[in-house]
Amino acid sequence: MKRSEINRALKRMEQLISQHGFALPPFCGWTPEEWKQKGSEYNEIRDNMLGWDITDYGLGNFQKVGFSLITIRNGNLKNPAYPKPYAEKLLMLEEGQSAPMHFHWSKMEDIINRGGGIVLIRVYNSAPDESFADTDVAVHKDGRNFTVPAGTQIELRPGESITIQQYLYHDFTVKKGSGAVLLGEVSMCNDDEHDNRFYEKVGRFPEIEEDEPAYRLLCNEYPPAP
Repeated sequence: MKRSEINRALKRMEQLISQHGFALPPFCGWTPEEWKQKGSEYNEIRDNMLGWDITDYGLGNFQKVGFSLITIRNGNLKNPAYPKPYAEKLLMLEEGQSAPMHFHWSKMEDIINRGGGIVLIRVYNSAPDESFADTDVAVHKDGRNFTVPAGTQIELRPGESITIQQYLYHDFTVKKGSGAVLLGEVSMCNDDEHDNRFYEKVGRFPEIEEDEPAYRLLCNEYPPAP
């Protein structure tokens, strides 16, 4: 991805978050220059990859396949210094974008439509060989439990949520004509380096072409404490 494309996505997500009245923690507003002055007391942010995360999954077509995210809080299963057993994210999906089909081996999560358009989440059970199973899927949606055929898209309007259990394949897209969606994620600890099983091979963090200065640093770009 070009840095200019990442910068545009960051500013667009800031706009959408402000529009829906969600206040971000201070570290989400730090500039690259401010990050150079942040000491070791902020290592929880560095070690747990809190903050901005803009990705095209290595496919080079962010407008079609991509996600804008902020990890607001997160524990760390590999480091007992951070015993927090939960995580929280904000995510933005533009109309016309999608996020790839995947599941998590360890993480269970709730996906919440915090405002904007209507998100569609397609679900499949995974088979023992991690292919798509053709079995009906148990859905847990805002206190209602029901089943749907494999490959069904679950519709979430603003305020609605769905529980995504381990090994449940899911992807994201936006219902045509409904506009950009601001999503929330409340989950067990998040580990994007080891706990994503994508159905098709993709990357996770983008290769960046530095065509302009960074507006914000991404969560995998922080400098060490001075």
